[in-house]
Amino acid sequence: MKIARLRADILAGLTSSFALVPECIAFALVAQVNPLMGLYGAFFICLITALFGGRPGMISGAAGSMAVVIVALVVQHGVEYLLATVLLSGLIMTAFGLLRLGKLVRMVPHPVMLGFVNGLAIVIALAQLEHFQHDGRWIEGKALYLMLGLVALTMAIVYILPRLTKVIPPALAAILSVGLLTYFLHLPTHTLGDMAKIAGNMPVPALPQIPWSLETLKIILPYAVLMAMVGLLETLLTLNLTDEITESRGHPDRECVALGAANIASGMCGGMGGCAMIGQTMINLSSGGRGRLSGVVAGGMILLYILFLSPLIELIPLAALVGVMFVVAQQTFAWASLRVLGKVPLNDVLVIVAVTIITVFTDLAVAVSCGIVIAALNFAWQHARDLHAETHLEADGSKRYVPWGTLFFASTTQFLNQFDTANDPEHVTIDCRHLSFVDYSAIAALMTLRERYTKAGKHLRVVHLSERCKQLLKRAGMQAG
Repeated sequence: MKIARLRADILAGLTSSFALVPECIAFALVAQVNPLMGLYGAFFICLITALFGGRPGMISGAAGSMAVVIVALVVQHGVEYLLATVLLSGLIMTAFGLLRLGKLVRMVPHPVMLGFVNGLAIVIALAQLEHFQHDGRWIEGKALYLMLGLVALTMAIVYILPRLTKVIPPALAAILSVGLLTYFLHLPTHTLGDMAKIAGNMPVPALPQIPWSLETLKIILPYAVLMAMVGLLETLLTLNLTDEITESRGHPDRECVALGAANIASGMCGGMGGCAMIGQTMINLSSGGRGRLSGVVAGGMILLYILFLSPLIELIPLAALVGVMFVVAQQTFAWASLRVLGKVPLNDVLVIVAVTIITVFTDLAVAVSCGIVIAALNFAWQHARDLHAETHLEADGSKRYVPWGTLFFASTTQFLNQFDTANDPEHVTIDCRHLSFVDYSAIAALMTLRERYTKAGKHLRVVHLSERCKQLLKRAGMQAG
């Protein structure tokens, strides 16, 4: 059993490494830096998070979401400032994990998760269309037909092979098969070598060559904070998705610390910043990768490609990798979310669609933030509407109100409208056994109500407050009763 597990992790890691190379090169080109920086980043980030992170089976590397953030920095200040920014963002990530803030990912509602997954699936698919271009123009004629044929062949192998055998991961079999086919038949198709030359030397630790001053900090801090936010967000959401797929539970705080350490190492050794990569993680999981060894192999292979195996890896046809990524996009998309669109509340549908669209057209951080805000506003609106009060006339002529619900900033108006100050008897009691006080707005509403009854010459009594509510009232200088 252990040998089978090791074998599965090794093959899954090898498959993931093939998919990491073009993505990291592409992201480096997006950031306008040397492609080797993307590969160095992938090596350090994948290896360190695999060894010390909180989610075995998850693949991290130089990510496009973080590459987009630092384009302006590279253009204006150069690569050395980028390395310093990666280093600082790593420190921020580490602090985030040490402060145990990883649990904040629980605040992300499920509709936001569905939108995140769907949006990234679309982004992964759209990113592959760049490989159908050459020098900024769409390929045509025989070149296009050959590309489409190889992509279709790759996808067919990935889909059909698992029905025949599970000895080898289908993505790995597809990449090797199509690669050998194009090599022996001398098919004129683009390869990884056409994208960039990946041969390089062993990365050497060195501090970025920049002036270490307050002025430099002012330049890199905003980019570092944004990189850290985007990286942590994508990593924690991918961790949640991996938990669901593997039916196990990761450790978000530990993953944040490991990711921070990985970015520090990458910045110190000339690599780009990075985080979890959902596409490569899906490839690893679907290939059978469940342990730390799969990530270690993926990261280690990246370094071997750079140092020794570049002539071989550069022969891999881009069509094979495009086909695999198309399958990943299809498998990543939460198709079940389409089937439930007419069955869940309209507000949840709005969140799913909004997060999906914003992810495609802007970036992940903005999309998830918008989704959380929409979901929070919906939650507040629903709870505000649910607040109501029952009334009872007592034998002594007094009136008792029994409010139900949650009293907070959005429900204060609804709460105050339950009371008829002008027509109520001289003595009024509010029974709060079914009412929860959440924030200072709740206390302010209660104080406003008491003032209204006082001005009307009537006495208001508050009973059955919870201990937490009593503490809130005490801090506000108001006594129950």
